[in-house]
Amino acid sequence: MRKNSFIQGAFIATFGIVLSKILGMLYVIPFYSIIGDQGGALYGYAYSIYAIFLGISQAGIPLAISKIISEYNVLGYYSARDRAFLLGRKVLTGLGVLCFILMFLFAEPLAHVIIGTVEGGNTIEDVVFVIRVISTAILVVPAVSIYRGFLQGHKYITPTSVSQVLEQIVRVLIIIFGSYFALKVFHLSLRDAVGIAVFSATAGAICSFFYLVFKTNKNKKELYKRTLKVKEPKITDKEIVYKILVYAFPFIMIDVFKSLINSIDVFTLIPVLVNGIGYSAADAEAIMGVISTWGHKINMIIASVATGLMVSLIPNLTSSFIKKDMEDVRMKINQTLQWLLFFTIPMTCGLSLLAKPVWTIFYGSGGYGASVYQYYVFVALATTLFTASITILQLLKEYKRVFFGLLLGLLVNASLNIPFLYGFHQMGLPAYYGSTTATILGYSSCTFMSLYYIHKKYKVDYEDTLKKVFNIFLSTLIMILLLVLFQRVFPYQTTNRILSIGYVMIFSILGMIIYFFLVFRSRLIYDIFGKENVTHFLKKLKR
Repeated sequence: MRKNSFIQGAFIATFGIVLSKILGMLYVIPFYSIIGDQGGALYGYAYSIYAIFLGISQAGIPLAISKIISEYNVLGYYSARDRAFLLGRKVLTGLGVLCFILMFLFAEPLAHVIIGTVEGGNTIEDVVFVIRVISTAILVVPAVSIYRGFLQGHKYITPTSVSQVLEQIVRVLIIIFGSYFALKVFHLSLRDAVGIAVFSATAGAICSFFYLVFKTNKNKKELYKRTLKVKEPKITDKEIVYKILVYAFPFIMIDVFKSLINSIDVFTLIPVLVNGIGYSAADAEAIMGVISTWGHKINMIIASVATGLMVSLIPNLTSSFIKKDMEDVRMKINQTLQWLLFFTIPMTCGLSLLAKPVWTIFYGSGGYGASVYQYYVFVALATTLFTASITILQLLKEYKRVFFGLLLGLLVNASLNIPFLYGFHQMGLPAYYGSTTATILGYSSCTFMSLYYIHKKYKVDYEDTLKKVFNIFLSTLIMILLLVLFQRVFPYQTTNRILSIGYVMIFSILGMIIYFFLVFRSRLIYDIFGKENVTHFLKKLKR
């Protein structure tokens, strides 16, 4: 293994996460054609419960471990570093076992909560079965996460990215082929087919775990070497565990507040659309489905760019901050914003332009889907900037500002949501655009507050970043204008999924060619990533 620089690590992590998300989305098309609506609902029941317990079992600890490992490496506290990994592993293993037991034992009460007394579809026994099958993943996934945090803390990004892609490939193959063979070849029940599909989470995690253990054991000498000769202070296990929990808490808060911001629509959108504006209940629920579930799934591709960037930023910014190299801290903050916007702005605008064929590929044509998503996609751009800015504050140990920023975003969104729904309707615009605008402003208010505070306290100058962002917007604008002209010549006139895939691929490739021609021509890509990094990547691509 080789350590990755900030830019290399950011690219590798982002590529791995984006590829995993794309794989995780593409399987939906054949999978739902195999198991249908009832099977899809049963699969969704299992994963909704699993997501809750998975969040509890991990609780931000892997990211905290990455930060602590990086910090102790810089200080030369190698004994504390090694114990932090072992203690983190014990804590997560304990949480994983506890969550597995709770999920397994309380599967039946949870099933009753999910479907109640509804009859004619999935039974209580079906839901209990799939919840218990997927609960086995909780025993493995936390261990996988702790190894990823350990390697990322040492700035080894490639093996963690490979493990994510490996996990997703195994999962997707089992989901598609397992459910197909169960139903079409062995003629098993729908419950058995979905049980095999949800077990893919466990199988994928096991493969990823053994890969990471193999890479860790193979490179023990490098991972546990001690280069600095310093007198290490006595740090007790209790102090290390406390530090892990303190570092994990802000990451938990970020996820909680993001969930709260996203849940505002759940409580306000349907009542206002139906009772206040006059939409039918069916139309309001369809719009709500796009915002809360289906559109959010596509947005995860854009949001994963920020996730990948944070994987590289956490150890790199932490080490610079611990060294008190504030010049490098300022440089990395600007690099983060430039790198993030370089990819997310054209991705967001491109998806908005191609909203109709993209929606047709995943969910079919008709209804409100494409119309709602065409604007809702910009929530993904706001979310990525929010995630980056609030994580930077957290890495600078500005925990109070993190809380105030999150609270501000929540209050802005909550206070604007209902007035904007009515306001947009009064202006003759779709009312649901008001809700999306409130969400964007909620995230943006937190972003601006965070970046302004960083500028004032740490003297981070954004002038160069703003110049580069202007060029990114200009290149994106030219790309979109040219694509609009091509759309006039070759308009989208089909509801066929296969033809829609071809249409999206052609326009995506064309958009990429235009955008990258412009950024190479203006040398913007060299200014952001460095000529050496770009040249190195192009050489690898040619090979």
